[in-house]
Amino acid sequence: MSTLFNKMLNFVGLEAHEEYEEEEVWENEEVIQPDFSKQSRKSKVVNIHTTAQLKVIVMQPESFDEAKDIADHLKSKKPVVINLEDVEKEIARRIVDFLSGSVYALDGNIQKVSNGIFLVAPYNVDIMGDFKDELRNKGVFPWTT
Repeated sequence: MSTLFNKMLNFVGLEAHEEYEEEEVWENEEVIQPDFSKQSRKSKVVNIHTTAQLKVIVMQPESFDEAKDIADHLKSKKPVVINLEDVEKEIARRIVDFLSGSVYALDGNIQKVSNGIFLVAPYNVDIMGDFKDELRNKGVFPWTT
């Protein structure tokens, strides 16, 4: 009968609850610590806040000997803008031929920007723009026509 009475008091919300505090006894329990040293070797953390800036080199070569310096900049993954407007036609042609071979060997790209100005970029720099229509209309070497 007391259980029926306790259920009624519990239903009405008048029954006093007895609180039991249980103490957990841990005997001979082994605490397992995670080993982060193995995880740090497997995971790679990439810093998205890099401060490295891409530097573009602008050169105005006066002789064919400076073509090697331009190729060295390409090898060090730096794009180069070359102004050949004041260079003799034959020397400018030799410089562009040398740089075309260098760009091909380094998987880079060479684009004509304007009459006598070229952009030479290594493989890690993409050149975006529509220069192909201009090159078709004017040709790569406008001084030959």
